[in-house]
Amino acid sequence: MVEGILEKQGSIEDGVGAAGEQLGEEPPYSVYTTKEKWVIVALVGLAGFYSPLPANIYFPAIPTIAFAFNKSTDLINQTVTVYLIFQGISPMLWGPISDRYGRRPVYLVCLSILVLSSIGMALCPTDSFWLLLFLRCFQSGGSASTIALGAGVIGDISTSQERGGYFGMFNLGPMLAPCIAPAVGGALSQALGWRSIFWFIVIMVTICLLFIMLFLPETLRSIAGNGSLPIPRHLHPVIPIVGRKALHSPHPDNDLPTPKSKQSMNPFLLFTYPDILIYLSFTGLVYAINYTITATISSSFARIYPSLSETVLGICYLPSGAGMILGSTITGHILDREYAHIKAQRGDAFTIEYARLRLMPIYLLIFSAAVLAWGWTLQARAPLAVPLILQVILGWTSMGILNTTMTLCIDVLQSRSSGATACVNLVRCGVAAVLVGAGLEGEEGGERGEGDGDRGVGGRGEKRGRWRRRGRMEGR
Repeated sequence: MVEGILEKQGSIEDGVGAAGEQLGEEPPYSVYTTKEKWVIVALVGLAGFYSPLPANIYFPAIPTIAFAFNKSTDLINQTVTVYLIFQGISPMLWGPISDRYGRRPVYLVCLSILVLSSIGMALCPTDSFWLLLFLRCFQSGGSASTIALGAGVIGDISTSQERGGYFGMFNLGPMLAPCIAPAVGGALSQALGWRSIFWFIVIMVTICLLFIMLFLPETLRSIAGNGSLPIPRHLHPVIPIVGRKALHSPHPDNDLPTPKSKQSMNPFLLFTYPDILIYLSFTGLVYAINYTITATISSSFARIYPSLSETVLGICYLPSGAGMILGSTITGHILDREYAHIKAQRGDAFTIEYARLRLMPIYLLIFSAAVLAWGWTLQARAPLAVPLILQVILGWTSMGILNTTMTLCIDVLQSRSSGATACVNLVRCGVAAVLVGAGLEGEEGGERGEGDGDRGVGGRGEKRGRWRRRGRMEGR
């Protein structure tokens, strides 16, 4: 099935291959040095960090926002569901566009949408809840595609032998944001009010937008080849600290060689291939389970450990971040080592699927055991240290699974890497939206079942009092 997809895609190296034939030598896959590749990975990793950030940074402030808008918490939680829905849909548009017209212009458009929508949310009047939901859709549409774009860039510049390490570090940003963002959002909301959260997003994303505009080169192989083909001036970085070979061309724009055009491909066609569908479903389910646990940490801990403040609840996300850093660093090196080892061992019998997935059963077994232990820990109201340790294990194993499957996705669908990653994003965000909604409903039911005990109405009443006082101080 995968081979059929690759045949339909055709070769994207024709322009570069022709150049190599004229020189009488085999051209390198990429002209970028290792240092330049790491700079590019750092830039797209920074942009990828802002894909889940807006979804998670205001989790601790949801009750405060609910009081400010005079809406129920359940109604405010709709903004989380709406964000996840558009987070899944929007990359299906932007991913294929970037596979055809270039990574750099799509980055600039998406980040600009994120900045403008965040400004609107920071200024949103509290008597216009519909506007909050509307802007939330645009905020998600602008931020969500940075993961698919980053996957495309890594596929453009790296070979299978080195791709695991690069993708491991890139994926750290999107997976780390859900763990850091609640701590930042809780501190900002408590100290400066809920609007400060969106102004923080505006400032940070604007800085990222400037970095992309100034330094990121165009990497799409149908336009820039391996980085040596001259490209149109509007695709040049303002300050070319990387990719200078692509800019040093004697040809004026009207004399540029025309690379082989790529046929447009509907990314939904990938769902018609059974093996790709299995891969998408597996990756989406693992992500959704991990995201559901992360999204409900604050509300679960607030119910089980009512003495924790909002700031401390935000800090409780940090062990997940530590596990993800560990998993991202280790998994990237393991993927590259396994590739080299299996290729040397098997020779002509080498298959990329076996090299990537050989250790998957170990990751999956540990992840499944940690998920079961997490549920039991919350039900038994175990000491706080126990779920915090489990968060490290969950962060490590989830990163191991996702890095492995996403790297394999780029390996087999390299020329459509952004579109393929968008399909993964659609599945995982769709399943996550369902599971998060079910988890929140389950928690509401559990809280109602607790009656008027100390951990039930009393604990929530005390928190409501704090949120009301903060709402009055912020004003409408």
